[in-house]
Amino acid sequence: MARAHMLYLNRGDVPPRGALQKAVDPLGFKVTLDEAYKPFMAAAYLPCTLDGEDAGFNIRFDEVAGDLPQDLKAAIGERDTAIGVRWSGDIREELAALAVSIALAQQFGAIIHDPDRGIVPPEKLLAKARERQESL
Repeated sequence: MARAHMLYLNRGDVPPRGALQKAVDPLGFKVTLDEAYKPFMAAAYLPCTLDGEDAGFNIRFDEVAGDLPQDLKAAIGERDTAIGVRWSGDIREELAALAVSIALAQQFGAIIHDPDRGIVPPEKLLAKARERQESL
């Protein structure tokens, strides 16, 4: 199973930390984004906590690549920003990465693309995150 996925959204819709945190909070995972989250400036590890424990993951902001498969191009439409999200095998890191991705999809219009499964609806990612949460 992939430990990474891409999010595609419009540059103007990429939220600052406060707005993203407000979108993450109602999901109920107790994920807190570090002040280090600065859109388009974060290019590596993003410190986060999950219920007070370290749960950071890697995040990278970029322009949408021009060599995407046609079906993915059609799905992302005019979205011009690609956000790469990658985590280790730690469930806390995965939950933090999933929570941020779900929030970006539900509240800011991001399309989630998994390299193994294609486009993933946020509801499926939410179910996966809840499953992971139960195993903590």
